[in-house]
Amino acid sequence: MAAAAASEAERAVLEEEFKWLLREEVHAVLKQLKDILKEASRRFTLSATGPEGQTRQENFKLGSSVTDQVKGVLTLQADALTQADINLRLPKHNQVLHSTFREDKQWKMQQIQDARNHVGQALYLLNSRDQSYQFKSGAEVNKKRRRFIFKLMDAVMLQLTRARNRLTTPAAMTLPEVASSSLMKMFTPPLPGDVFANFYINLSKLCLIVYQLHLLQPNLNKNFKPAGSSVLHSPGSMFELNNQKFEVSHVHKVECVVPWLNDTLVFFTIALQLCQQLKDKISVFSSYWNFKHY
Repeated sequence: MAAAAASEAERAVLEEEFKWLLREEVHAVLKQLKDILKEASRRFTLSATGPEGQTRQENFKLGSSVTDQVKGVLTLQADALTQADINLRLPKHNQVLHSTFREDKQWKMQQIQDARNHVGQALYLLNSRDQSYQFKSGAEVNKKRRRFIFKLMDAVMLQLTRARNRLTTPAAMTLPEVASSSLMKMFTPPLPGDVFANFYINLSKLCLIVYQLHLLQPNLNKNFKPAGSSVLHSPGSMFELNNQKFEVSHVHKVECVVPWLNDTLVFFTIALQLCQQLKDKISVFSSYWNFKHY
């Protein structure tokens, strides 16, 4: 009898704690998540417009050392490079090559756009489902609410993980894909035929890669082995383009930090931790009731 009474008392205490969790803490966490993701979303927006709504552009300097063979200034507006002013001092060329974006062109940074879209989707999930979260009584309703919260947290975490991955994991490309990219048509004067370029985001850094190539002679093709997809190809990488075989002779990488991208990554980490912590708290109750067959 005493054991049964103790068990009933323990169950009653846990049920009250769980009701408090559902009534108070869930809403508090959902509000905190929304506030954090609004700040993350605002970083993308503020990078495009100034305090009075005017177009805002940020300039970032590439290459600071006297030994850097690639230098320049990039102009970023939200998810687009609107201008690039690049100076190349390459081993094969005995002069500094200067090239800029054509005035009618800008390069969309798809990684930033995708990350922003995923943040927007996470906010949509929180806003739409928070309104449908109603509190009633009964064990079966509590069970449904646990499932609801788990599904909501999983869905939000999926969007946040995808957003973070877009900024931390640049797309791998083959060298022919780099060569045929529309980016190569944006420069004026055009880059030399033996020079390819690519931009990407890595964490909070905006990176420029410049490849210098040389043509492989037909009598050397017996050892030809085309390279696969990669974010950064190494010297010696080979590929075929328009029935000609090439090898990468030099690779130059320069980068600059975009502070507001670092802010968004921090927000993603905090939001993911909040989601996981809420799931863990609910799991404690679920595990107890499953064990007790309640």
